[in-house]
Amino acid sequence: MDVDEPAEAAIQDAADISGVLRQFTGNAEQTVYPTEGNVHVDIQSGCPELDCVRELLSPDVIDAAERRSARVDIGADRVLVTAGLIDEETYVCRLGAQLGIGFDSLDGTPRALCPLADRQLAQAATHGLLPVMIKNELVLVIAPRAVTARRLATSLPHDHPLTRRLRFTTAMRLNEFVLRHGGHAIAASATDALKEAHPALSACTTRRRWAKTLIVGGAIALMAITGAVLMPATGWRVLAAIQAILFLSWLSLRFAAAFVRAPAEPPIPGQSDEALPVYSIIAALYDEAASVGGLLDALEQINYPPEKLDLILALEEDDHATRAAVAARNHRIPITIVTVPAIGPRTKPKALNMALPFARGLLTVIYDAEDRPEPDQLRRALHAFRTGDDDLACVQARLCIDNTEDGWLARLFTAEYAGQFDVFLPGISVLSLPLPLGGSSNHFRTSILRAIGGWDSYNVTEDADIGIRLARFGYRASMIDSTTYEEAPVCVGPWLRQRTRWFKGWIQTWLVHMRQPHLLIRELGWAGFLGFQLYVGGNALAALVHPFFLGALVATPITGISLWAGDTTFGTALSALCIAAATAGYLVSGFVSWLGLQRRGLQQTAWVLLLIPVHWVLLSLAAWRALYQLVVAPHLWEKTPHGFAKSSRRTCPEP
Repeated sequence: MDVDEPAEAAIQDAADISGVLRQFTGNAEQTVYPTEGNVHVDIQSGCPELDCVRELLSPDVIDAAERRSARVDIGADRVLVTAGLIDEETYVCRLGAQLGIGFDSLDGTPRALCPLADRQLAQAATHGLLPVMIKNELVLVIAPRAVTARRLATSLPHDHPLTRRLRFTTAMRLNEFVLRHGGHAIAASATDALKEAHPALSACTTRRRWAKTLIVGGAIALMAITGAVLMPATGWRVLAAIQAILFLSWLSLRFAAAFVRAPAEPPIPGQSDEALPVYSIIAALYDEAASVGGLLDALEQINYPPEKLDLILALEEDDHATRAAVAARNHRIPITIVTVPAIGPRTKPKALNMALPFARGLLTVIYDAEDRPEPDQLRRALHAFRTGDDDLACVQARLCIDNTEDGWLARLFTAEYAGQFDVFLPGISVLSLPLPLGGSSNHFRTSILRAIGGWDSYNVTEDADIGIRLARFGYRASMIDSTTYEEAPVCVGPWLRQRTRWFKGWIQTWLVHMRQPHLLIRELGWAGFLGFQLYVGGNALAALVHPFFLGALVATPITGISLWAGDTTFGTALSALCIAAATAGYLVSGFVSWLGLQRRGLQQTAWVLLLIPVHWVLLSLAAWRALYQLVVAPHLWEKTPHGFAKSSRRTCPEP
């Protein structure tokens, strides 16, 4: 639905009503397009928003809700609803009866009565305010949140003319209206918003771009074939030398990062619940009925007022099992379910983009189904933002494998993650290089996340891409000393599919950001540009060229014949360089992983590093499989199954 002139007038009318409403509420959250975040309220004795339900609840419950409201700095109605002591619909109906404001279920409200365009409907859900036409008069339907109910109960007279222009509803009913009538438009925006705003930064491949890629790739291939035919020895020498130098440069950065350690973070100071902002948590889930319960258990143990948690689950429309698992469970945190229509690429970043307009928090964190964050993680991230500069847009928690004892592959995963999140990423963060984020536990300033276009729905490694894009927009990401425990695949099949997706996404990310190298250098600087080449492009390149180095490492000593140039001096030196590169790859990877295991207190797992050659063979297989998929199925998202872990290190203390 497009916005025509009468609709524009209606929206202006809604803004005018909002202005009058603010005179009574004083609440920035009750404007059509408000500023995000908490609005501090001086809590006075007593909670007039509870007058409408005092007869329904015991005095002890009322007293406890009032005391909790003062401590958390939020309406006492939110305390009761979050605790499950009264359902939201009962409350808003009682409040409406007290104030002379009717209740609107929105069930029978035709789409044509709402003047907002389809893509704007999500903003109505974000702010809890929906304009609709009732009997040729514009009415604002409000889903009260924060302290809205208190301010209305305190300041709005029962017979004020404004009351006839207002209706109450619940957040769930408002969300259902938005998704019922605007879901496909919001999904279309979630899919293509970045592509439309910044086409050069999207991995969406147009026919024109494919043609350009094929022409450039074909020219390079033709030159390589011509060189191999005319000067076979020289062509292979040059190629091998370039590969070896790039591979060793990638290893050098990883090795150097191991010796750059951030100072230990001091304990976070006490943060009163009153001073905490609303914090959004988004999890995009698909086929996660077996693990969603564990995720919700972990989130309910987070040390943060549940009244100020905004939990959003983005579920695919055909994922009935996960939806049933969520519905069958009692919740300590209110949950917003966002249904993701099956249009466009079926990827995690598209689902995250679908959920983002519904986020109400000043900050937003992303978790996966298998994630188990430490309870203080949100407070630690908030402290990092409050003590950081304005350009700090994201903080990344450290990821750690929990089911280490489930097999050799899980142990290798544990060592790899220890090297990545406890050594390498903290090192490059200290060096102020662009941070390729991990797949979860990214904490963002919500406004900045929206400003840069959210995630790229067409990139299957959206985390690394958005880390680089933040840097290109002038923002910074850093690490925090908080851990999220994850489940690693324990069988080669699921591991291979997951790692294929990662490699494919890294290649996509490199191709996207290298479309205009001169612009990338200007935006990242030379240090950031070279770092990007090494730890985004280098990750994929290292795995792709490893089989050739492995061939030199194995065949040359056995046969005594140089693979690259017979028995010439240069050929022998080149073979030695390739052998050195392969050996250094094992040693540096082993050292970084060993150092990470040591910092994590998992030295007893270090024996698995003897399997690094096997691990690298698997990585190469995944990388070549990713290169093939990039051509035939660039946006295919191969799902990793979760919920099958047999062990957990969190159940017993680490040494």
